[in-house]
Amino acid sequence: MFKFRKKQRSELETVLLAQDERLGKLAARESPSSLEDSNLLQADAENGHGDCPDFARSTLISVPTWKQMVADANEIVPEERRLEDILSNEDFEDINRRLAELNESFSSKYRLDKYDVAFAVMSGILAAAVDMFLVGVPQRTHEEGLRGGRLENYVRDKFKEWLPEDEMKKLAASAEAKVPYDAPYNMGFTEEWVEGLNPHMHRLYSLGHDPLLGFVIGVGDILSGSITTIDKTGAVVVQQIGRYSDRKAPTVAEALMRQFIHLKTDVNTSMGLPAPLMGLFNLLQFGEIGEEKLTIAEIVQGMYYEGYDFEHFCAQSIPVMLAELSVRLCYLGKRLHDGNTLSESMPFSTNREKHPKLATMLFLAHSVAAGIDAGRVYFSKNPMELSYPEMVVFATYAMKQLKWAAIDKPALRHAYIMDALDAELDKLTSSAEDRLSLMPEFEFVFE
Repeated sequence: MFKFRKKQRSELETVLLAQDERLGKLAARESPSSLEDSNLLQADAENGHGDCPDFARSTLISVPTWKQMVADANEIVPEERRLEDILSNEDFEDINRRLAELNESFSSKYRLDKYDVAFAVMSGILAAAVDMFLVGVPQRTHEEGLRGGRLENYVRDKFKEWLPEDEMKKLAASAEAKVPYDAPYNMGFTEEWVEGLNPHMHRLYSLGHDPLLGFVIGVGDILSGSITTIDKTGAVVVQQIGRYSDRKAPTVAEALMRQFIHLKTDVNTSMGLPAPLMGLFNLLQFGEIGEEKLTIAEIVQGMYYEGYDFEHFCAQSIPVMLAELSVRLCYLGKRLHDGNTLSESMPFSTNREKHPKLATMLFLAHSVAAGIDAGRVYFSKNPMELSYPEMVVFATYAMKQLKWAAIDKPALRHAYIMDALDAELDKLTSSAEDRLSLMPEFEFVFE
């Protein structure tokens, strides 16, 4: 049942209540039973007696300003009166029916139908299947290094093709690739101890080696001749590397160039670069996971040691992109089938006003893929089964979906309903103006 909230009375509500008061008084008066009574009423009004409307005395009608109408209405209507006081049960039923229609009209615009759900779910399953069977889990081999599924191997082979080993070794030995944060040990390099620093793990602990953060923190380290680390225990340490004081860059441009070249030479090394932002997980020194009661940081450190590196991250990103592409292509085809133009159907933007269902379909697809990945980890007890790119994308869409459900959707629903009601009010206003135009004997003067 529709109910009014107790709130301060609006100006429009006050004016409507005042009009109801006036109409009630007019309805309560006895109607003239004869022409003589009507003539008497007219004469009485002309003599200044009675409470007859202006049009009974003159063809010139003065229309007050809105401010004056509100002021007059406040004098007539008691403060405690509200609009619901003059509504009947039938009125409430009509309001409920109309609001239900508007809500359903709004919801249907964003509600997924069975085809939308099917497309999204199948896209999520496809992405999870490709990750499971074609990417797989990297394994260290004696002769070929890290190998995995066919797609994983394809990506690693492409990196080797793009970054030939011999060329990278020569480039790594050049001055252009030398950076101060590339300390492999504590002894002889650091003044403050960095727990766990060794040739196998130093890229995970040194934030300059992060493929993303490195272009901020790593560049800063190159400019200052320092190293920024989050060690095995989660301690953040920033210190100068005196041994590498000659590796400082004088300008930001040179620091950026050195950063790029250094990361480039590290991609195909035996340990490789960590996945983006992977070093930040060293801060998560909590949890009791598995039989060994490992923290989240220890789990991530073990994953990197076992081969979860930047190349594996790139391989796992392909199924994620496949899910995105699949959903968007299905969305495009369905929009075209429904009669929309090509420009209206192109699924580049997730703006819900342009593409009401696309963001929800993408969220559903990545929810399915992430759910399957989580199930793989749970049953296998192997964190290497986890798709880091998929979890990042799922978390992104989940936050957007939560914001949509909690904030954006109610606001859009309110705006949609108010626009519909305003349109109906405009129709009533136009109808009133049309009725007034049929009364040429009266002249309206607006104050």
